[in-house]
Amino acid sequence: MLKLKQYVSFGWVGILLLLTGCAATGGNQAGEMNIRSGVIEQIENVQIDSNHHRGVGAVVGGLSGLGIGSLIGGGNGRDVAMVLGAVGGAVAGNEIQKKHDAPKPGQKIIVRTSGGVLVSVTQPPDPGLRTGEKVYIEGNGENARVRPQ
Repeated sequence: MLKLKQYVSFGWVGILLLLTGCAATGGNQAGEMNIRSGVIEQIENVQIDSNHHRGVGAVVGGLSGLGIGSLIGGGNGRDVAMVLGAVGGAVAGNEIQKKHDAPKPGQKIIVRTSGGVLVSVTQPPDPGLRTGEKVYIEGNGENARVRPQ
């Protein structure tokens, strides 16, 4: 049977592996960026869904609860405490993740570029943007953002 230090060590290693796998690479990195200019044709309020991995909160919570449960009692009592800790931690971690993953307000902005092409960008709300305003589109794909000129 594994000793307490081994359970705690395995738990922390698991947590660290999960967290490094979910680490964001950041949005403003050095290097070249695509910038296009245009005029806003339309702005629509939308909800932006989270792109986090489902279930990570439950796993991290379960591992934490397992580690804490292993500190309680001895023998069969410790086993029961570990199971209850893992289940309770998983439930708590899942609830915390649900609150963090709630959809956030955003804007879907359609811009007609100077070349006549329509580009749609969904981003967090910018109350300063208006229909008919001249803007820059910075970046591309999921990282594209509309900024005033």
